[in-house]
Amino acid sequence: MKEVTKHYTDGKVTVVWKNRLCQHSTLCWKGLLQVFDPRKGPWINMTGATTEQIIEQVKQCPSGALSFFMNNAENENLML
Repeated sequence: MKEVTKHYTDGKVTVVWKNRLCQHSTLCWKGLLQVFDPRKGPWINMTGATTEQIIEQVKQCPSGALSFFMNNAENENLML
């Protein structure tokens, strides 16, 4: 499988998805289907929930396939 890394942003936070790390635990979409929906393209909809909700769900990814970074220093407190 070719390694693919995709970035999705809502302006405050960017979610990074690395396909080769994904173990398909389904935690992302079972926890926040309005953002992580594998039936749709693109499968990550950053307008589906608040930045805080997205961050909390990404933190649940057991494989590290999903990660995030804040887009500017003003939003760094959301990482806590």
